[in-house]
Amino acid sequence: MPERTSYPPGTPCWIDLGTPDVAASREFYGRLFGWRGAGSPDPATGGYPMLAPGASCPVAALMPQVVGRQPVSWGTYVSVEDVDAVVAAVGRAGGRVLMEPMDIEGRGRATIFADPLGAVLGAWEPGGFAGAGLVGEPGTFCWSELACRDAAAAEAFYGEVFGWRAESRGGPGSGYAEWSVPDGPPVGGMIRADDRWPLEVAPHWMVYFAVEDCDGAAADALELGGTVPVLPADAALGRFAVLRDPQGGMFAVVRPSEAAAG
Repeated sequence: MPERTSYPPGTPCWIDLGTPDVAASREFYGRLFGWRGAGSPDPATGGYPMLAPGASCPVAALMPQVVGRQPVSWGTYVSVEDVDAVVAAVGRAGGRVLMEPMDIEGRGRATIFADPLGAVLGAWEPGGFAGAGLVGEPGTFCWSELACRDAAAAEAFYGEVFGWRAESRGGPGSGYAEWSVPDGPPVGGMIRADDRWPLEVAPHWMVYFAVEDCDGAAADALELGGTVPVLPADAALGRFAVLRDPQGGMFAVVRPSEAAAG
């Protein structure tokens, strides 16, 4: 697949992992997905190492964090035309800005916010850097999914902030919807957490990585010191599993179904 050099506004374009142990995270994901350092060190991102499959373009980054200050987690960034406009919309819609707009010299501007339910997401206004150079290929980001209990509140918020619409997949009452921008393809998903979900599971965005073998990836994660909170299973998106890295970061892997891939 050709390298991605742009993303339509409203499309997830980049991911990073907040981790207290960059070296251990690099080792785990490097062995799981075949990632290596992407290019030579850049002063603008010296404390933000980027990773890529083989010698390819960057597909993700590691965000160093202080032990115990923040949960280890993968974050998704949505491409936007104006980060400041997003911040204003977040405030109008009842969200909370966690990181004020930040300029990354020569690359773009970023902000991070929480929606009214508490789920955290980022926005990226591209300058010289559009986002992940590859998506949807084995070992790369392919999908982001919101899990929450109040789908109506989420629809109102993300409609205001990104212009997204949620369309139920599988018919009314299915509990799953896909986000899209008007006249555009799906850009992410939303699953309604019902009574079967433990109360301690807070609203969150889950990052999915495409793999050729879901069961094999789950087995590899175990061998590398991770865990598999949700065992491999078949769903509309494809065969998937939810994994946890040794530092506690949750993510999912999926072998996309033919329908989803098409």
